[in-house]
Amino acid sequence: MTIYYKTRITLRKDKDFAGHGFGRGIEQLLSGIEKYGSLNRTAKEMGMAYSKAWRILRLSEQEFGITLLRRDGAHGSTLTEEGREFLEHYREMVAAADAAAGAVFDKYFRDK
Repeated sequence: MTIYYKTRITLRKDKDFAGHGFGRGIEQLLSGIEKYGSLNRTAKEMGMAYSKAWRILRLSEQEFGITLLRRDGAHGSTLTEEGREFLEHYREMVAAADAAAGAVFDKYFRDK
């Protein structure tokens, strides 16, 4: 029998985990904006409506009190410095959690 694992990290401002949060989906949106320079293209690549992508980002910005994205009109979108740092910190946290989970997984479940 092969066993797999998946690490998920979602940041929430509310200790009861209410609110929209910041997780894998928003990371994918911001990564796409870094790659394509466009929220519209990123949403299309993800199979998501532009309006939904924009709403998700706005909710996260409101929850954390930060500005993730700068809209440059016809020139597309870019991450703000604040958005880039938040994304980098999130990625670091996910990598650390994945490494820790992987070590425990290897100890008990690898090749079982």
